[in-house]
Amino acid sequence: MSDSPGFPDSAARDRDEAESASAFAHPAVAPDRTAAYGDHPDQVIDFYAPRDGRTAAPLVVLLHGGAWRAPYDRAHVSPLADFLARRGFAVASVEYRRGGEGGPTPGGDPVAGRWPETLDDVAAALDAVPALAARELPEADVRRIVVTGHSAGGHLALWAAARHVLPEGSPWHLPAPPPLRGVVALAPIADFASAVELGVCGGAVTQLLGGGGESGDLDGRTAQADPAALLPTGIATAIVHGEDDIVVPRAVSEAYVDAAAKSGETVGLTLLGDVGHFPLIDPAADACAIVAEEITQLAW
Repeated sequence: MSDSPGFPDSAARDRDEAESASAFAHPAVAPDRTAAYGDHPDQVIDFYAPRDGRTAAPLVVLLHGGAWRAPYDRAHVSPLADFLARRGFAVASVEYRRGGEGGPTPGGDPVAGRWPETLDDVAAALDAVPALAARELPEADVRRIVVTGHSAGGHLALWAAARHVLPEGSPWHLPAPPPLRGVVALAPIADFASAVELGVCGGAVTQLLGGGGESGDLDGRTAQADPAALLPTGIATAIVHGEDDIVVPRAVSEAYVDAAAKSGETVGLTLLGDVGHFPLIDPAADACAIVAEEITQLAW
């Protein structure tokens, strides 16, 4: 899915490939309902009802990863959505515009993200979720919403919970904190400075911000898009990260946790030993059950 930062040894690369293969081996799970939050084909949300038939179930808003690149859509986290639904959650899996207008990067990957469309869509989707869920998924309790996301989706989850910290002139600014029970970010691209330094996902952060623009433009965009620059949020936040992740190294989450502490906020960090990047979204992996437990602790 993305380039690995640094030069991991062959054993680490082999394990990452095996974990990725396991996570992507599950067939896509069709949603119970799908609703649009805009006119673009990517502006849709898939809804999964709790499989145990419960009502007033906490609602998990799920943001998929894939380095904000167009080839990777919400289908690859549909098994995770189903896994959470089988744990008694209602789930809203958000699609958003990805990729870019240009061609492939020098590394051969598609361009990561669209500025400002990727963030436009996430903001619009999160704003629309309560009303759409009330209409499409009456089993959901929209008073108990937890946002989760993996990798680039983890970035988007943290960012969505921090929009009230943005300056009032920002198009994504909220006048008050969003009504969330909390955020559970999974191996998130949470700190842009460390992600850029480590070359995470083949330079995806710089591409998301517009790549070749003037340095002043990039600095201004970073200030609006980097979760580590939007602290404190006042919203309960937990991060789950594999200690052996070579796609988004644990140092990226640790940098965010450090930034939160400096702002006076405590962010929970659960490091999973002998775990890489992909088991967090793999229903066959023990790590996925830990993710569900972290969500449970905030939702109930």
